[in-house]
Amino acid sequence: MSESPKPPREVLDYYALGEEKDRLDQDVFPLERERTRELLARHLPPPPATVLDVGGGAGAYAFWLAERGYEVHLVDPVPLHVQQAAEDSAARASGRLASARLGDARALDRPDASADVVLMLGPLYHLPAPADRRAALGEARRALRPGGWLFAAAISRFASLLDGLRGPLFDEPLFPPIVERDLATGLHVNDTGRSRFFTTAFFHHPEELGREVREAGLVLEGVFAVEGPGASTADFARRWADPAPRETLLRFLRAVEREPSLLGASPHLLAVARRP
Repeated sequence: MSESPKPPREVLDYYALGEEKDRLDQDVFPLERERTRELLARHLPPPPATVLDVGGGAGAYAFWLAERGYEVHLVDPVPLHVQQAAEDSAARASGRLASARLGDARALDRPDASADVVLMLGPLYHLPAPADRRAALGEARRALRPGGWLFAAAISRFASLLDGLRGPLFDEPLFPPIVERDLATGLHVNDTGRSRFFTTAFFHHPEELGREVREAGLVLEGVFAVEGPGASTADFARRWADPAPRETLLRFLRAVEREPSLLGASPHLLAVARRP
């Protein structure tokens, strides 16, 4: 039997640093979490339903769903993430995961038509080769029951440019060449040794994400902006902590979440689709 595929070594090394577990609590990332939860909740079937969280990390969304009564199986290629998820699950009195296992999105150890929902909130980031993305989306389709839902996240082609504009990254001479390559090809290659510049990844154009999902034989419900332009909100932490400005921000982001001319201004995109 051939060995299961694995992400590139630099990707595994990046996540082995352990920074992913608490990422959504920092900087503007609480907006990513809140908007992702909104979009999931809007389309998910009611619990109990079987959710396969592919590339689920340490369980950022898996535990949120398990607490709501879903049967959640987490799969991730990073040993540290699986260990963290398993330990967190074991320590809980409720909202435990059904399983947490090592695995790769391109070769899921899962029976055909066995999941009501497949989350892919990360795998497409780290599959630069189109054939690998096709394999991952094909595996998601295979694992889904007819009528089941796929939620596939992507990083926007313009994400590194947006990061540079809202922070000090353009003050570092190693960063602009990375942005230039991202914009030209979508291939994000960090050969600087600086983890703050992320790791090997593919950044999707919004139209590209929708096309790849449709070509996998799935019925696309839509491509949604996750953070939209809200990731560039001035004084984000203060505004997010205040319920009134926070809800105003979310209300307007919902209003433009499918506006084609603004999709690329969102650091993350979410394709929502169903298996026919």
